[in-house]
Amino acid sequence: MRFGLGSTVPIAVDNNSYENSNDDPEVAIYPSFSARDAPYSIQETSLRSAIFIPASFKYGSDGKTPVILVPGTGSYGGEAYEYNFAKLLKASSFGDPVWLNIPGRMCDQSPKNAEHVAYAINYIATRCNMKVAVVAWSQGNLSTQWSLKYWPSTRDQVSNFICLSADFRGTVNAWGMTPFQNTQPGTPAVWHQTRNSNFIATLRSNGGDSAYVPTTSIYSATDEVVQPQHGTAASAFMKDERNVGVTNCEVQVAAAMRPAGLAYAHAGVMYNPLAWALAEDAIVNGGPGRLDRIDLSAVSMHRKAPGLSLLDATRTQSLNAWCLKAILMFMPKPWSEPDLPLYAAQETKTYVPADVVIAVKHEAVIDPKQEVTVVTEEVVAAEIA
Repeated sequence: MRFGLGSTVPIAVDNNSYENSNDDPEVAIYPSFSARDAPYSIQETSLRSAIFIPASFKYGSDGKTPVILVPGTGSYGGEAYEYNFAKLLKASSFGDPVWLNIPGRMCDQSPKNAEHVAYAINYIATRCNMKVAVVAWSQGNLSTQWSLKYWPSTRDQVSNFICLSADFRGTVNAWGMTPFQNTQPGTPAVWHQTRNSNFIATLRSNGGDSAYVPTTSIYSATDEVVQPQHGTAASAFMKDERNVGVTNCEVQVAAAMRPAGLAYAHAGVMYNPLAWALAEDAIVNGGPGRLDRIDLSAVSMHRKAPGLSLLDATRTQSLNAWCLKAILMFMPKPWSEPDLPLYAAQETKTYVPADVVIAVKHEAVIDPKQEVTVVTEEVVAAEIA
């Protein structure tokens, strides 16, 4: 809670505000921080004001790692993380969170969303004079990976990239909202996240399918939004050709037959105890989170991260419905995938998508409504137990 000058009356704080007043950076990071960086198409004032910095943020003076929280399609950072990672980090001894509230709730073109991420990384890192960790959910992971690829200056500023329910290869489920080019309008970010979209092919070309910084990717095979999400065919699976350190964790495999490895929906990964344990391990120890450094048997016996209530889990789970509403309401909707910015459009594609039919032939067909019901019932059952 914030208070007015000389007043004891609290001022209401909008955690979802994208019109925030943040100080100028001490070093110039705009229009570029490095000659190798891609050009911005968004004005610096808009990029900076989308960064929400809580009044409790210490800019690294307390020794905690600054953590940038990047939301997914249809959400602001405040509403996406309030009942999970933002709450956990604020109570932790190692991480201090800020988050992005990108205008349009991440529904606009994904490269534009990535500009906000690139700017935020360099802004927070230079303000704190230390490396930052990035935690992203859903499309936030695509935007972060895009920023690391096309704004190389960000790579030296990031100590860890922690991915929750990532769709680095897009998702076959996006075709349900944008089935055919030029026959039905669709939300820009959804066009970009369709399996085998031009955006996905460009991102993954020339090494973009491999980590640029230490990366920990946590995902669920029962994700009702991103599919496939199993094994090496998982959309969230990250390669490590640069040997920076990568951990890929499918919760149903790592915590098989235990509460943390049961059904988790797209948003449910944000309260999964294994996801939180790996994030903590990565931020505290450096490099990717490692399963051999956590007490896997103990962690896996929970359905939600310690420090979160049943209400927190339920509110996190309900995020999917609000995101869908935002996606459907977003305007304007183009009739085909938006063109990429010139700096990426001219790139030679080297990524050849695997046959989607082969990739998903072993995947179970998931009824989203049924899956969400199962998750909710299991969380309640675990809490009661």
